[in-house]
Amino acid sequence: MREIQFREALREALSEEMRRDPNVFLMGEEVAEYNGAYKVSQGMLDEFGYERVIDTPIAELGFAGIGVGAAMNGLRPVIEFMTFNFSLVAIDQVINSAAKILSMSGGQYGCPIVFRGPTGNAGQLAAQHSQNFENWFANTSGLKVVVPSNPYDAKGLLKTAIRDNDPVIFMESEVMYGDKGQVPEGEYLIPIGLADIKMEGNDVTVVSLGKMMKVALQAANEVAKEGISAEVIDLRSVRPIDYATIIKSVQKTNRLVIVEEAWPLSSIATDVAFNVQRHAFDYLDAPIVRVNSMDVPLPYAPTLIDAVLPNVKRTVDAINRVLYRK
Repeated sequence: MREIQFREALREALSEEMRRDPNVFLMGEEVAEYNGAYKVSQGMLDEFGYERVIDTPIAELGFAGIGVGAAMNGLRPVIEFMTFNFSLVAIDQVINSAAKILSMSGGQYGCPIVFRGPTGNAGQLAAQHSQNFENWFANTSGLKVVVPSNPYDAKGLLKTAIRDNDPVIFMESEVMYGDKGQVPEGEYLIPIGLADIKMEGNDVTVVSLGKMMKVALQAANEVAKEGISAEVIDLRSVRPIDYATIIKSVQKTNRLVIVEEAWPLSSIATDVAFNVQRHAFDYLDAPIVRVNSMDVPLPYAPTLIDAVLPNVKRTVDAINRVLYRK
């Protein structure tokens, strides 16, 4: 099987769906002439033309609204935010229009739209360009929220998201666009709402998502050197969340650590912890431990960034804590 970059997997998904369905189009800042801010859409303007790969002004509320209107009228827009930090300018269209129109219209209008782009920290981008909004959007009825961690999942999930009849928030990571992974050449789809066990184990369950999966897997490999067998689960989507896979794992391992980049209050980790204690309390041999970012705006200094974000050491410490080892 070939190895391609995360950005290439996204490009393949977009291009394949645009070839398959003439109603699919891409719109956002720098997606056309510049080939995408992160080169996800490189070459797509040449193939699909200006009517289907559309550059926009720096006006997220405006082009998000255009996308919502297009989706309500039968098209399937993919709206790219240069970063989900900028989606705050457009959040009224996402939350009050896209997510609610099916319910408010009594099923007469759907909104098959994908909002996609990078989320979270990407180096020294400071407080206003380093936030995680997965839990914000997952709090909204009517949306689906997808956070892939590798090229294979990114392609299969994006194709599914484009075909979905509901609005989908598709959140990537700027620091993962160059990551390489195995992706088959044939078409495949990955269902939204199905978690994936990336590493099987018996001693502790570690749940994560997006680029924090790297931290989770590295921590699992570290504790494996000491004979600890960690089962690592990639959520892949956070609305819906595959609680069944998590609970089944906890019933086997009896311990749970959740690694998430977002702030701790009202996080995805909080909801996962609640549902596990609700449905698998009698299986838990230790309190659930969350590894989140510190509850502060992200600093600019690299040393402070390292102190704020979840990392391998904090995750290893959490695993040891639920095992009562240290």
